Amino acid sequence: MNKLLVVGSINMDIVSSVGKFPRPGETIPSAATAFYPGGKGANQAVAAARAGARCAMIGAVGEDPFAETLLEALQENGIAIDHILRKQSSSGFAIITVNGEGENYIVLSEGANGQLTAADAAAGAGDWSDIYAVLLQNEIPWETNLAVMNSASSSDTYVFYNPAPARAIPEPVLPLIHTLILNETEAAAVTGLAVSDPASAQAAAKWVLDRGTKNVIITLGEKGCYYQNERGASLAIPAFAVKPVDTTAAGDTFFGAYAAACADGLPAEQALTFAAAAAALAVTKQGAQASIPDQAEIESFLLQNK
Repeated sequence: MNKLLVVGSINMDIVSSVGKFPRPGETIPSAATAFYPGGKGANQAVAAARAGARCAMIGAVGEDPFAETLLEALQENGIAIDHILRKQSSSGFAIITVNGEGENYIVLSEGANGQLTAADAAAGAGDWSDIYAVLLQNEIPWETNLAVMNSASSSDTYVFYNPAPARAIPEPVLPLIHTLILNETEAAAVTGLAVSDPASAQAAAKWVLDRGTKNVIITLGEKGCYYQNERGASLAIPAFAVKPVDTTAAGDTFFGAYAAACADGLPAEQALTFAAAAAALAVTKQGAQASIPDQAEIESFLLQNK
């Protein structure tokens, strides 16, 4: 198994369960409130590690009671945390409201994540010689992401990038990206094209591929996902039917599990199916990292759903 490096966010998620979302100005009761380690970067690292990858992380936490809990959660999953820094700030946190259908609203406070610099990332990554791929998202400064992309791609390390929260990507950056994984909203932000099904996903993927990215995966929720590469090969992978409880970390789980499968040498179709199964399992449980399945759970689920 080749090594993965995640450069990204580490948050504490404060999750409230409600029957329905409040209207503006309305106060509603919460059935329960819980604290879960999260953050897109940390979630992706945990997903990759639980899916079997050797994984390290570069990130930042603050000087507050959340920090130790967040670091312990990563260590418990076998993730190397030598290059997670302490910043004179609060740790990042997210306030998440989940309704009865498992949908969520998220308000993010970046905290220490916003202080992760390009120099921090460079010091942690070293010469890239033993890293198969670096995983990136948008919960750290763009300048840090861009520096990592340039350094990794020039060292022949693959860049796997999930542009979430959604933002446009400057076109000159697209050739630096080996694999772009994004949902419908993110695909629209990147390409300017509306995406809702495999046909519209194909058009969005082509837009990205024509500008230099090598592989594009667009996740489509209950409609599965669409994959296309620079050689024109394409796949439409159906979603697994499950009853959702909380969708908070589904995309991160898909991303981390897919990267782990690729690092293990699986071809695209098997890697995508493995990732889809991981994401399906994740939405059946509450919380971010708490919901992420391990390799044995994913493989068992696949056997049951042949």
